[in-house]
Amino acid sequence: MTDSKSWLIRNASAILTGLTGDAARHAGPDIRIRDGRIAALGRLDPLAGESQIDARDCVVYPAWVNTHHHLFQSLLKGEPEGLDQSLTAWLATTPYRFRAAFDEHSFRLAARIGLVELARSGCATVADHHYLYYPGMPFDGAAILFEEAESLGLRFVLCRGGATQARQLEADLPQALRPETLDAFLADLERLTARYHDPAGDAHRRVVAAPTTTLHSTTAQELREIAALARRLGLRLHSHLSETVDYLDAARAKFGMTPVQFCAEQDWLGPDVWFAHLVKLLPEEIRLLGDSGSGIAHCPQSNGRLGSGIADLPALEAAGVAVSIGVDGAASNEAADMLSETHAAWLLQRARKGERARPRYEGGTFEGGADAASIEDVLRWGTAGGAKVLGLDQLGTLAVGQAADLAIYALDDPRYFGLHDPAIGPIACGGRARLRALLVGGERVVDDDRIPGLDLAELGREAARAVVGLQQRVGVRA
Repeated sequence: MTDSKSWLIRNASAILTGLTGDAARHAGPDIRIRDGRIAALGRLDPLAGESQIDARDCVVYPAWVNTHHHLFQSLLKGEPEGLDQSLTAWLATTPYRFRAAFDEHSFRLAARIGLVELARSGCATVADHHYLYYPGMPFDGAAILFEEAESLGLRFVLCRGGATQARQLEADLPQALRPETLDAFLADLERLTARYHDPAGDAHRRVVAAPTTTLHSTTAQELREIAALARRLGLRLHSHLSETVDYLDAARAKFGMTPVQFCAEQDWLGPDVWFAHLVKLLPEEIRLLGDSGSGIAHCPQSNGRLGSGIADLPALEAAGVAVSIGVDGAASNEAADMLSETHAAWLLQRARKGERARPRYEGGTFEGGADAASIEDVLRWGTAGGAKVLGLDQLGTLAVGQAADLAIYALDDPRYFGLHDPAIGPIACGGRARLRALLVGGERVVDDDRIPGLDLAELGREAARAVVGLQQRVGVRA
């Protein structure tokens, strides 16, 4: 009888490890997995009775670690009224307008769609910033999220969002957008921790304290209380920050300081804290973030879609900020998967640097930004970087002793034909490579591009029906 968590992966064309320097690639071509962990890499002979995966003409990466999502938005892709809006107007037009329309069925369906999309891109660990909370809510969204991730075999980190005060833009929206009390938020955080949180470095379930925004969702005193409870419970901290210039304006108007300085004064910086976006930062804010060892979930496609800008990852990483990648919600990212996200990260970091190029007669010193981010950088941010900000130190790299979370991509589409270096294909060529296998702790959760037991066509039909239902509940005319 074979062990479902033990494999020999054979004949890989290339292996990227998520490590740095010369260790970023491994010649392989084989990887042995024993009891859900990587036991050896190299040229390995099969053992008697050992299950094998043929990785000929395939590339092996560590499975992606997505550090920021809003899974409920998987049924809000391309919503017309918000399609050409920047962040603040988009919030009111799309996610806040629709979130009161979600019932238990549509919420569960949205979560399933988002998780399936991520798994088929080679993602094994998903951190969802779940902020759909209001008093008297008729279903437990957190339980649904954990259930759906478990049914697919994925690791799941619940970032327990929500708000104890409402933003002005919510004033005319449905009653279901009423804020919670701080006591209710803290009590639920304790409930979720007791039920789900696993502190292990390869945990399948984690809980994080994550008020929706630090500037708008709670008071300064409440932020301090949330941070204190989270640290007593052994939880990490997460929120949105500095996605647009509005954060700079709001922090100065409300507190007379920068957004990052405000967070520092509320004990919201440190190696146990990471923020989504961090697009609009002042130099002194980058220093504060780096000196404290705080982290970023970089969401390049959403930041591009909303016109927010491009976070300066090289500057952040040089300052000491832990860099990871998140897909953000599908309502501001119609391709919420890790392959398209990392492809965008690779291109946009180069474009960002290139935008700063000046002619030599104006003092310019370089022509373009092609050295801003390598494929290995992007791979590391999306794997080892994600594991670091989530505190999952047994994930994110392909090395002996690490959990066997890995993606095997088949480069059998014309977009990969002619590649001089197959290792870069899944990131550099765009699109979605066929997934020969996705292993999570050695368990095969995607097999030859299929998720066992999942009818993709039926999932698509359910999604179409659910979109119509959501539109009807918010009064969209056919």
